[in-house]
Amino acid sequence: MGMMKEFREFAVKGNVVDMAVGIIIGAAFGTIVKSLVADVIMPPIGLLLGNVDFSNLFIVLRHGAEAAEYATLADAQAAGAVTLNYGMFINTVISFLIVAFAIFILVRNINRLKRGEAAPPPPATTKECPHCFSTINIKAVKCPHCTSLLPSA
Repeated sequence: MGMMKEFREFAVKGNVVDMAVGIIIGAAFGTIVKSLVADVIMPPIGLLLGNVDFSNLFIVLRHGAEAAEYATLADAQAAGAVTLNYGMFINTVISFLIVAFAIFILVRNINRLKRGEAAPPPPATTKECPHCFSTINIKAVKCPHCTSLLPSA
C-alpha cells in the first residue's frame, strides 16, 4: 500500500499534472502545425515552383510488381515500390522549424515577463556620513562615529 500512496502523491503533484497538460496541448499544437504546413504553406510554395506537390516528391529505389512511372507516392506504395520520400521530409523539416520558432517566441516572451516581474530592490536602511564616510542608520540625525550633525533629507 505504501508504494501506491507514494505514486498517487507523485502523480497528483502540480508539476506532473502541468507536464501532462503541456504534452497534450503540444500534441494538439503539432497537429495544427502539420495542417498549417501541408494545407496552407506548401501549396503556394508548390505553385510558385511550378505546381510541385512536395508530398509527392520521391525517388523509387526498387519498383513494385509492375515497373512503371508512378504519378504519386500513393500509386508507388500501392504497387509495392520502395521509395525515398524526400518531399515528406521537406514538409517535416518545415513543420519542425515552425514549431521551433513558435516555442522560441513563447519562451522569449515568458523570459521577458519574468524579468519584468523581478522584485524591486528593498529600500535602503543605511546611508553614509558625509563627514567621516562611515555607514550609519538611515534615520540617524547625528553620526555615532564622528558626532557630526547630519543634514536632514
